[in-house]
Order: sequence, then C-alpha cells, then structure tokens
Amino acid sequence: MNEPLKNQDFPQKPEESHSSLIQRAMQAFDRGQFVPPSGPADLLPPSLTPQAPVQAAPVQAPIVPQAPAQPYAPAPIVAPVAPPPQYGGQTYGEQAAHAPQFAPQQPAYAPAAPAPSFHRINHQRLALEGFAVPGGGANAQVEEFRLVKRQLLEQIEDLRRQGAGVEAQAILVTSALPEEGKTFVAINLAMSIAAEKDSEVVLVDLDMARSSVLSTLGLPSGPGLVDAIADPRIDVRDLVIKTDLGGLSVLPGGRPTASDSEYLASARAKAVLARLVEGHPNRVVVFDTPPVLAAALAVEVAKLSAQTVLVVKAEKTSGSAVQDAAGLLSAGCPNVQALLNGVQFSPSGRRFGTYHNYRG
Repeated sequence: MNEPLKNQDFPQKPEESHSSLIQRAMQAFDRGQFVPPSGPADLLPPSLTPQAPVQAAPVQAPIVPQAPAQPYAPAPIVAPVAPPPQYGGQTYGEQAAHAPQFAPQQPAYAPAAPAPSFHRINHQRLALEGFAVPGGGANAQVEEFRLVKRQLLEQIEDLRRQGAGVEAQAILVTSALPEEGKTFVAINLAMSIAAEKDSEVVLVDLDMARSSVLSTLGLPSGPGLVDAIADPRIDVRDLVIKTDLGGLSVLPGGRPTASDSEYLASARAKAVLARLVEGHPNRVVVFDTPPVLAAALAVEVAKLSAQTVLVVKAEKTSGSAVQDAAGLLSAGCPNVQALLNGVQFSPSGRRFGTYHNYRG
C-alpha cells in the first residue's frame, strides 16, 4: 500500500500535462464531478468561477454548496479575543468555569439581606398586656416603676461610692412562691431602667424551666449565663440579645442542668458577671429567678447581687412565706426589699408598688 503509484497505471493524456496533482488524482478515482469543499473564508457563490486553483481541505465527503438567500459576511476562523457571550447569568459553553471575572449584568438572585443587629419586640402587645413600655405614654403604672427604679439606682450609686464590687450593678427580682408576678415586675423594671439616659440594662432570664422573659418578649432561646459559667471558652458578652428598645438587652439563662445552683455558687460565676459589665460602668444587670421557696437557685444569685426585690402578691402570699423567703435571701444579700404587687386600693391612692425593706 505504501508503494508509489506508477505512470503506466495512470496514463496521462496530452491535455492533462498541465493539470495539478490534485486534479489528476480526482480524475483517476472518478471523482471529478465533485467540487472540493472550500474553507469558510474562501466560500464564493457558484456563479463565479475561480481563476486560480483552490487549496482544498482533505476530501471527506461530497459537499454540494448552496447559494445563500442573501449575501453574508463569512465567520472569522480566528479565536475571539473578547470574553465569550453570556446567557441568563452564565457564560455560554464551557467558558463559564474559566471566566469568573466576567460577572453577569443582572444577577440571577438578589443577595441576602444582612441579619439585623437587634431583635424586635412587640411593643403594642406588651402595652395591651399591662407592661409599662417606654414611649407608650404616661400612666399610673409607668410612674410607679419610675419611683421604684429611682430608689434602686440611687442605692447603686451609694454602693459604688462605698467601693462595692460588680455586685453593686446587679439586682435580683424573685418571689417566695410561683404566680406572684415576679417576671412581670422584672420586665417592667428593666424597661424603666432602660429608659434612663445614662443607664443600660441586661435582663437575665434565670427561670430556665419556664423562660418567661424570653417568651413574653418573643425572643429566641439559646445558650446563656450558665453555659458561659460552665464553659470557659464561651464569652458571655456574645450571648447577649439586643432589642429594638433602646438600652434593653436580654441574656438567656441557658440550658437547664442538674447543677445550675452549683454553677452559680462557683467562683467563676462572679468572674462571668464581671465580664458582663466590663467596660459598661452604667450597665445594670437584672436577674429573674425561680421562686425562693421552690428552688435554691435564687439564694445563690442573691450572693451575686447587692440588692434584692422580693415580689409579694397582695392578699395571696402569706406572711410566713414572705419571712421565710426574706430570711434565705438575706444570708447572701443584706439588702432585701419587698414589692407589693396587685394592690387594688390604698388610702393614699397608690395602686401598685408599695415598698418595704428587709435588712439582715
């Protein structure tokens, strides 16, 4: 098969002496009736006869060129320099993976909005439920909590002048028994303090079995104070939830464990409290704990607080329960103050906020 073709196998006619090698090969194989295919740049209408031999590509299959309906410009055979076209936000063909720098003119999706830096609370719902929401207008209840918080803030300043530690910035709100309104008082007191121009407040929901503070304000549960005490790798400041109520933040208690009281009685609990108020000299920490006579946790939190507010339900809580709760709390916090809740009538016209002190 590799032997060269011999002249006697393909005799030449006198008129073919000037034919090209390609033309003679085409005639020898009886393919003279086919026109060799032309390259895209050399394609011409069949009405024009080329004056010079055409450099044809290797013969593969017969191609009968069709005259175009309209004149057109031949496509270039040189690779494009510009980036390949894009369709629907993606680069056409396989070029998409190799040309990330060519962003689509219109993105296929809108970028996600950044997460808000605070959580919104339903002010209108809280006002309807009887909470003294700042900015909701003056009423008797708002004024009552203003009187209560003023006394507490003045005592904080006195404790600071006396050189008290971080406990001076902490206030415990609890009750002797359940259903006495301690969470209601804690939230109202925290919102009232948050309305101060020179103060901010962190409300800590340590009644972890019920998480009443979080559910009332519509805030998500998650790791909290006890988790930061149990795990030194956790920064308690990262767990604080800011709200859209200026000056008010909330700190969850965390996941309930069988050792919550022991964690709060540890030396690390005071270190975590110091971390929480570090760099915030005007920050007040308000603890909401389970009832004193229902769990031992409130007694341990009292040791971290310079002031304790014991909520007493009018015409419900017995005097003995109040005395027992106050005695337990005063062992850790010498400044225990009782707040009478649910008063319907008093000779002075006051309906809420009767205040007593129990000092151990």
